[in-house]
Formats: sequence, C-alpha cells, structure tokens
Amino acid sequence: MTRRFTSVLLPLLVALTLTLQACSSAPTATAMGCSSSSVACLNGSAQVALTTERGKVVIELNGQNAPLSAGNFLDLTQRGVYDNTVFHRVVREPSPFVVQGGDPRSSDPQVPPAQYGSGNFIDPDSNAPRFIPLEVKLKADAEPSYGAPISSPRLSEKLALPHSRGAVAMARAQDPNSASAQFYIALSDLPELDGRYAVFGRVIEGMDVVDQIRQGDKLTKAVVLQP
Repeated sequence: MTRRFTSVLLPLLVALTLTLQACSSAPTATAMGCSSSSVACLNGSAQVALTTERGKVVIELNGQNAPLSAGNFLDLTQRGVYDNTVFHRVVREPSPFVVQGGDPRSSDPQVPPAQYGSGNFIDPDSNAPRFIPLEVKLKADAEPSYGAPISSPRLSEKLALPHSRGAVAMARAQDPNSASAQFYIALSDLPELDGRYAVFGRVIEGMDVVDQIRQGDKLTKAVVLQP
C-alpha cells in the first residue's frame, strides 16, 4: 500500500522524522562500506532476541543486503549497548508509524527522559561517537550504495529491503551518515522512508508485542540467538 503525503501532512512528517538529535554531527566520509569500516560487516544472517516489558521480539538481521548496518547492530547487541534502554518514541497517530529506541543514554538513570533520543554509541577504543553511513541496496545491484539517499519512481519495488511492516532500520539525524545505535521498527508499510533510511532486518517473531509497546517501555535485554 502506498501512502502519499499531502501539503497538510507534510508538517507532520517533519515533526515525526526519525532524527537522533545527536550532540555531534557525523564526519564527512571519503570512503564508505565494509572495506573501509572499523565495524565488522555481517555475512549472511543472524537473529537477535529483544526482551521488552511487553514480551519477546525476534529480529532477523540481513547481512546479505545490509552488511554494515546489520553488523553494527550485531556488534552493539554483543556489547550489551541495548540492555535497559528505553523505547523513547512511539508514533501511532494519525496512523501507525514507528517504535523507536536504542539510545545508549536512555539506560543511564541520571539522564532525564527529555534527553532520550540525543545519544550515540561512544566507542571505548576511540572515546568518540561511532557513525555509519546510509546503506541502501537495489535488487539489481551486487552491492549496497553508501552515503546518500536514493530515489526513483516505484522505489519500493526496486529495493532489496523496503520499509514494509516489521522492517527494522537505523534512525539518524539530518546527515545521511549519522546513524549510530538508535533503530526503529515500522508499524506499517512506510514507502515514504524508502531510500532515505537504512533497513537492515525485520521482525520474524513478536510483531504483536511491538504493537503493544508504549513510549517509555524498556528493552531490558538484547541477545544474539544465531551468530
């Protein structure tokens, strides 16, 4: 189902944009992708179980079509970055949109809820935020493209990983290359986000749980089920 945003809804889309509101901007990259990244890309697939206050959600990561974004999520899961974080943004009105979480700062009880959504993953080796570039792959392409949004007519039909209901993708600030740790789950088909945000997996179990998540609920534990 394709949704077209009218001029009346455009301000709403701006208000609901999946920004990280990060304290710092991502650096401009001269080379992008697995060959130049310090993050280990995922080859194949893996499954991650998210234990939430509403129940368990299982995500399948797609390393074939989004190796860098999926590898980043897998690494952060293994580091325990997502444990005890908060789903700080849940948008269901005027129509189902997203459940967003994964801000590392939201696990710190000293951080006020008003600041949730402003954090990035700080790499302990460099003591600097880790950013990954926008990663989008077309079905006809052998490799993903990096660094800039793409658009074309009927884009959803051309993407290897479109924003269908249950899609899991990286949230980011205005800079396409500012994704870090925060992610969102699509509550409905969202073709208006295709090519602009990096989908890297999908919910394969527990979408009914996702539908029950409310803003402020916790993601208590994230574990890898299938490396």
